[in-house]
Amino acid sequence: MSKARRPGFEFVALVLMWGLVFGSCSETPPNRTGQEKTPAHPAAPVTGRFAFQRIYIQARTWAADAQPLRLVSFNLKEVPSEGGKCGAWQALFASAMRGKARTYTYSVVESAGNVHEGALAGREEPWSGPHGQERPFLQQALRIDSDEAFTTAVKASPDYLKKKSKGKVLFVLESTPRFPNPTWRVLWGETIGTGDYSVFVDASTGRYLQTVK
Repeated sequence: MSKARRPGFEFVALVLMWGLVFGSCSETPPNRTGQEKTPAHPAAPVTGRFAFQRIYIQARTWAADAQPLRLVSFNLKEVPSEGGKCGAWQALFASAMRGKARTYTYSVVESAGNVHEGALAGREEPWSGPHGQERPFLQQALRIDSDEAFTTAVKASPDYLKKKSKGKVLFVLESTPRFPNPTWRVLWGETIGTGDYSVFVDASTGRYLQTVK
C-alpha cells in the first residue's frame, strides 16, 4: 500500500519554481547611466595643411576645377596657437569654370566673429582670373606644413626672437610671381597689415627663401 502524499506539496513546489524564474527575470539591470563618462579632450590647434585638406573636400564639391588662392591662420582666444598650429584657418578658392571665388573656414571650436566649428563654406565673389600678385596653385604643391615652416622661420630669426619671442604669429599660404612655388609667409604681428617681420618658406621644398622686416 503506497504512502499518501501530503496535500498541496506539488502546489508549493510549483509556486517556489515560479518565484525563482520570475525573480531572475525581474532583476533590475545594472545602472549604466551612473557610470563615469570619459571627459572630452579640450580642443587643440591644428596645422594649416590639416585644415586645408578638410576645406579642399568642400571646395571640390562646389567646383570640380576649384584651386586654392590663399590660406590664412587665425588666433583664437579659446584655443591658443602654438608651434605653427592655430585654432582657425580661412581659405579662398577660385573656379575658372564658374568665374567665381569662394571663402571657406575651418575651426576647431565655436568662436566670436561668426566662426563655427568644422569646415564651412562662405560667400562667393566674382573672379575673372589671376590679377595683381595673387594666383591659384595646385594643391599637390603643398608638401610642407605650417609647423614645419614655423620651425624653419624660427631658425632663421634668432636675433629678432630675442626681442619678441612671445609675439603673435600668423601664417599666409599663397603663390605670387616672386617665387616659383607657393610659399608660407610666417609673420610676427597682431594682423597681416601691422606685422613688422616676415619669413618666407617654400611650401613645396621647405627651403628658407627670404626675410622681410
